[in-house]
Amino acid sequence: MSTKNKVNSPKLKIDLQYASSAIESTLNKIASPALIKKWVKSATPLGGFITLRFVNAAEGKKLNLAFRQKDYATNVLTFPYELSKNALAADIIFCLPILQKEAKEQDKLLKAHLAHLVVHGCLHAQGYDHEVVKEARKMETLEIQTLQKMGFDNPYQ
Repeated sequence: MSTKNKVNSPKLKIDLQYASSAIESTLNKIASPALIKKWVKSATPLGGFITLRFVNAAEGKKLNLAFRQKDYATNVLTFPYELSKNALAADIIFCLPILQKEAKEQDKLLKAHLAHLVVHGCLHAQGYDHEVVKEARKMETLEIQTLQKMGFDNPYQ
């Protein structure tokens, strides 16, 4: 391995948090912490700090209401705090019961859905959005390309 690549690659610190030991246990059956961190790094070429927090429906609903004025739990919430050319800082919240429900309804493997939403949240942390059609296409293309590199199918098919 070339030391040049190691020296030039930005350092990204990733913290995983779980609202309960039950959520942590359930999540560990889907994907290991090391695998989740690998997904984050695949989607995030910048250095900096990202916290991923996995919550229940009550906490997900509370956060969505407090920050988006929407009175329901949602699959992923991204809170970008800092973004520069080389680094970012963000919190990304995942509501595990919503992810489980969506995966079942969409007939997807929970692991694939989780990987997709990790990538999705990381792209939001980097300033990508999907409110405007042109931006949505760009973000979806990046999601698809990143997921394919990680061995997952197109989540939009």
